[in-house]
Amino acid sequence: MNKKLPISKLILRLRFLSIGSVLAGLLGVLFVAAITPVGAEQSPEKLLKAVVKIRSKIPSDARTAQALGTEREGNGILISADGLVLTIGYLILEAEHIEITGPGGKSAAASFVGYDHETGFGLVRSTIKLDAAPMDLGDSKEVIEGDPALVVGYGGAEAVQGVRVIFRGEFAGYWEYLLENAIYTAPPYNDYGGAALIGRDGRLLGVGSILNHLSVPDFGMVPCNMFVPVNLLKPILDSLATTGHSSKPPQPWLGMHVEQSHDRVVVMRVTPGGPAFKAGIRGGDLILKVQDQAVTRLADFYRQVWSLGTAGVRVPLKILQGTEIKNIAIQSADRSKYLRLGPKRTL
Repeated sequence: MNKKLPISKLILRLRFLSIGSVLAGLLGVLFVAAITPVGAEQSPEKLLKAVVKIRSKIPSDARTAQALGTEREGNGILISADGLVLTIGYLILEAEHIEITGPGGKSAAASFVGYDHETGFGLVRSTIKLDAAPMDLGDSKEVIEGDPALVVGYGGAEAVQGVRVIFRGEFAGYWEYLLENAIYTAPPYNDYGGAALIGRDGRLLGVGSILNHLSVPDFGMVPCNMFVPVNLLKPILDSLATTGHSSKPPQPWLGMHVEQSHDRVVVMRVTPGGPAFKAGIRGGDLILKVQDQAVTRLADFYRQVWSLGTAGVRVPLKILQGTEIKNIAIQSADRSKYLRLGPKRTL
């Protein structure tokens, strides 16, 4: 989702952006040098080895095949000595085959471990021991605007890019997804999916999710990446690694893709067979209210729905469908039961 930031707060950040790849490359070199003293386990060479390539194949009839494709590729980060790899979950959703390429180009099969809809994190486990030390988790709550960082993908030193944090704040995704304090960085990193955002101390701060844009008054759209803060992983990691999902009760899922336009929340499309589809919601509908609360912002729409209870709760909406205002109640569901996760989970 696009963000608007005051121009006065972005002068220094935009100055960085205007320098482009030259400064980015220089920052990368300086930053790698800066983290060298962290310790043997966190040396630059070992940090780079901890980032692996992930490739997955998804059946053509999978629920996410049309939107996300049947062949997906990105990055992952080794976070434990037993081969547990953290990534962004859309890379592995409904996968029938997952492959990891580690240090030295050696490839091996990996098993699906878990996925958390609320954060977007995914976990897989390598079937062989990787010749790499796990990357330590950092403290993403300490990250502030203006901080330098490294983005690291698979591929050694050539896959390292220096960036700055240009914004900490809300991210609302059209797929019923909300982060309260996402990390935005620039310049953008092309191979962002599952890439590691690393802080000064050589520890992991976030996992790459998407290419995004910030709307800057009197300047235009600034390209950047959004990273999911690693602190969101810590409370759910044990449960995600052992059961395949968070121990938190699932949020109510409606099965619709929505966007914000001119203080209106618009349904772009509904998921076939999902709760909104069954209730008669259509693409092009405007969402006016949740219960008695008016809807003007995408993020607030999600908060209003989720405040009603957990998955399965009845969600009363007032919508504008064509020229007719309708009251429609949607019986929400657990999104994980719609996706084909269980058969591919090997722990």
